[in-house]
This record gives sequence, C-alpha cells and structure tokens, in this order.
Amino acid sequence: MTPEPGAAVLACSAGCAGGFPVFEAIYACPRCGALLDVRHDPAALGRRSGAEWRALFDSRGPASAWPLASGVWGKREWVLPGLPDGDVVSLGEGWTSLVPAPRAGAALGHERLRVKQCGTSHSGSFKDLGMTVLVSAVRHRRRERGGPAAIACASTGDTSAALAAYCAAAGIPCAVLLPRGLVSPAQLVQPLAHGARVLSLSTDFDGCMGIVKALAAEGTVYLANSMNPLRLEGQKTVAVELAQQLSWTVPDWVFLPGGNLGNTAALCAGFTLARDLGLIDRLPRICVAQSAAASPLYESFRRGFSSLTPVAAGPTAATAIRIGDPVSAPRALRALRACDGRVEEVGERALAEAARLCARAGLYPCPQTAVALAALRQAAAVGAVLPDEEVVVLATAHGLKFTEFELAVARGSLPGAQEDVENVPIELPAELAAVRAAIHEGAG
Repeated sequence: MTPEPGAAVLACSAGCAGGFPVFEAIYACPRCGALLDVRHDPAALGRRSGAEWRALFDSRGPASAWPLASGVWGKREWVLPGLPDGDVVSLGEGWTSLVPAPRAGAALGHERLRVKQCGTSHSGSFKDLGMTVLVSAVRHRRRERGGPAAIACASTGDTSAALAAYCAAAGIPCAVLLPRGLVSPAQLVQPLAHGARVLSLSTDFDGCMGIVKALAAEGTVYLANSMNPLRLEGQKTVAVELAQQLSWTVPDWVFLPGGNLGNTAALCAGFTLARDLGLIDRLPRICVAQSAAASPLYESFRRGFSSLTPVAAGPTAATAIRIGDPVSAPRALRALRACDGRVEEVGERALAEAARLCARAGLYPCPQTAVALAALRQAAAVGAVLPDEEVVVLATAHGLKFTEFELAVARGSLPGAQEDVENVPIELPAELAAVRAAIHEGAG
C-alpha cells in the first residue's frame, strides 16, 4: 500500500528511499534490514509556530476531554495523527510528577536534582507510554482489515505488564515470553492477572527476544518490543512533557537506565522534534546508565560510540536492564551522538548504595532507577556533571514492583550494603514505656 500524502509513515532509519503505511506489520527495512522509524510530515507540523504548539499543548491536560487527557494523546499530532478516536486505547498514561529531590541529590553529591516519576503510571512503568500507541494502532488495523492472532513481546517484566494491560483493555489476545526466574513476582502477576498467555522460557531476555522476532517474521504475532517504532512514538512524549513541566525549558542533563535502549532513542527524538519546531531552544545532554553485568553500550561509548558489540548479560539486581544485545542500539547510538551523550557503567555495590541513600531521602527507586541515580553520583564525582547543572533522572518503574529488592535495601543485605544500616521491625511488648523508649532511642 502507498501511504496517504501528509500522513506519518514508517521509514528506514538508515536512509533508504520510500516509506510504508504506519499501520503495517513491518519492523525492519526490506532493503537493508535497518530498523524503521515513524516519519512525520514536516510541512504539516510546520504550519504551527513553536508558540502555537506550546499554547495548544498547554491547553490540554488531565482535565481535558478524553482522549486528550492522556499525556500521550494530548500530543497526538506528534504521535499517530491518522488514528480515529474510536481506536484509542488509553489507561491514563503520562502526566507523571516531576519532583525536586535536593536531599537525595545532596546524598549523591549533586543537589540540583529532579526525578521524573514515570513509574506512577497505570501498570507502574514508563512502558505504558509506548503501549497505548502500539495497541491502539493494532486495534485500528484489526478493525480495518484484520491482523495477527495476538500481540507478543519478550520481556524482563515491565513490557509484559504494560502490554497485557492495554491488550486486555482493547480485547486483543496477548502473549508474553519471559526468561524463567528473572522476573520479580510482582511483575509476573501483572500479565497473569490481565489474562495474557505467559510463556516462561529457559533462557535469558535475549533468547526470548530471538524467538519473538522469529514469530513476528512469520506473521504469527504482531511484535510489541521497542524495535517496533510505534512504541517509541509514545515514549518520546516524556521529553515533551518534561519540557512543558519546566515552562518549556530543558535541564542540562537527563539520566536514565538503559536496557533495550528504545527509551534512549525515544527521549532524544522527543527533544529533537520540540527543538526543530521551536518549542525549546536546545537539546539536553543524555546519560545512559547500564549495569556492569550488561553494559554493551558503555563499551561502545568508550570507543567513541562505535558500533555496539553484544555481550552475554550477567546477574544483576537491575533485572529489567539485564540485556546484552539491545535491539534499539543503532537508534540509541545516533541519539547519543546528537545529544552529546554519555554512558556510565554501575556495579552492584554502587547500585545498592544509591538505592539506600535515596530511599532514606524519601525516594523509592526501583533497581533500574537506582542504577541511574548511582550513575549521577559517579558522573558528579569525576566532574562530568558540574555543580550548577540541572539534572533530571527518569524513574522508569515503581519500587513496589520490586519488593524483594526494596527489602534487601532496608535490611542492608544487598551486595556492598553497609552492615550497620539494617532497618527491621523492632518487636516490643504492648507497653507505653517500652514504645516511648524505642522512639526516643531512634530520635537520638
């Protein structure tokens, strides 16, 4: 099919000519094999000035009529402009808080810190931003001309939870492939509760990804992982929302954990579009934080962002970014070059300490966000981030999805945790004097 003039299209990220309809089940360029991007019509978007776009987006918010109340669909012209309202599948995604965190920042060595709480969404992670777009597009395709029997993904937990929730809302069958024993119980129960077909495989994430890609290539399923560019269209709105929350300015740095690296590419795409259309005047720098157990992007950074070489991912508390062969690596490398990016590699000791320090300062970071917070601590310590620079850390999931991790932080039982920071319930008799004494002891 030939896409309609002026509509968003799927286009080769490596520059091959031509495009494909945005609702087609295609994930890579048939000519060169490169990943596809959603390409918007610059002439159509350019009909509004930057000031007009800012005014339009500011006129939409949580109190707007559905679906404009969504943080994603309130920016629908930049996401999937050809989608009818009746096909939108929204669960209230976006509009997550941007929280000043000076006390946590001081503990990390950089007081000018804000945290974007992307984990306070419906399924508890930023993945909702992409799934609302992808599942809405599939709903439209199925209504118009049918489609694959199910939507499927490989997942370390959060992707499967978001996909299952949105598929359940749309009434579309869902299958998720999980690496056995590498997903937290709270994350595992989410797709089960939503009725997804959960397949627990005796492999790691990269092994699950290889199988789901093969299933998508043969047409058995529609692929929901971040190599699908529709996911990134939703996720890029976090950059626009962040600038909007800062009165249409941007911080000096944005730190985020990196696993499959789709979020890195999406973040840069959102900022770049906002700059090109005149809503902001510059791009922030981006720092991707990787676990030392799975850090192929860090090795690429050390070589000047040369091509990424996959690695065998090892064990880490940050299970959601335990990915050695990220599918969105080419997109992320281009994004980091454009944003003067940086990559930090974080060990388990540093992860544990950052989690403990920030929890004692009121945050409740998931292990992946703890990696990003530890990365900030490292970058500030070596002067890569200057004291007067403003930093935003993207908290990618809610800490309640990682109860075992949070208990280990409180008990001081994570690798590298200090032995004298254990905090466990104190068993006392139900007597006023004993309770009073314990409170005074703690306050002292």
